[in-house]
Amino acid sequence: MPELPEVETIRRDLVPLLRGRTVRDAWISPNAPRLAQLMTPEAFCRGLRGRRIEDVGRRGKYLLIHLDGGLTWIVHLRMTGRLQHAREGCPDDRHLRAKFKLDDGGWLCFIDMRKFGTMWLVDDVDLVTGKLGPEPLDETFDVAAFHGSLKRRSTAIKAVLLDQTVLAGVGNIYADESLFRAGIDPRRAANRISRPAAGRLHEAIVEVLLEAVGDRGSSFQDYVDARGEAGYYHLKVRVFRRTDEPCLVCGTAIRRVKVGGRSTHFCPGCQKR
Repeated sequence: MPELPEVETIRRDLVPLLRGRTVRDAWISPNAPRLAQLMTPEAFCRGLRGRRIEDVGRRGKYLLIHLDGGLTWIVHLRMTGRLQHAREGCPDDRHLRAKFKLDDGGWLCFIDMRKFGTMWLVDDVDLVTGKLGPEPLDETFDVAAFHGSLKRRSTAIKAVLLDQTVLAGVGNIYADESLFRAGIDPRRAANRISRPAAGRLHEAIVEVLLEAVGDRGSSFQDYVDARGEAGYYHLKVRVFRRTDEPCLVCGTAIRRVKVGGRSTHFCPGCQKR
């Protein structure tokens, strides 16, 4: 699933392509009946036609396409969704679920193999994103508040990092990489994380996310950016999907376990329990 770095990369790609453009036409495939949320696909398309795009933002893993009239077009890519810009029409892809024509002749194409992606057209963004936790790349992401949120939870720290009400945008890849960089076992109870350890984890999360944004995300499987190109942070991971390979720091074999139902990778040597 695209996480914060992948969605932020797509946002940055789309800003110069969409800002100031008007949506001339919109189409949602009959094979994607759940793509439009809170309204029918027909009503969703009618609501988009003629709208001018003011800006493109992000909240956690959600893309926020701000329109005139106070409306926001929200996109969540879910597992396999791709939002790509095309100069001369969307590709002939059997997984094309929606397409949107712009006034400059360009197109915005939504391709989704598993059909889990979702879109909203709302006048209040909080209807969709209101329960999200703080943005880890925002200046307001405070160490003390972060440690306080951990102290209130007795579940494994890995599961807590994946809880979007605690921290917005962090998923499996970057949780594993951040915990490794901070030297914290992913199975440790969150409320047993010390203040210094929480500080290390806070710093690691920010560093890992910024590095991944700089590398345009991770393309382990389906993710491509708005131009249809792969990211390359996956070439730099230390633990994620490196099961049984030697740790790049201490040489111990990387282990894979389940934490909160999710595959979790860590180094038993560097992340002592």
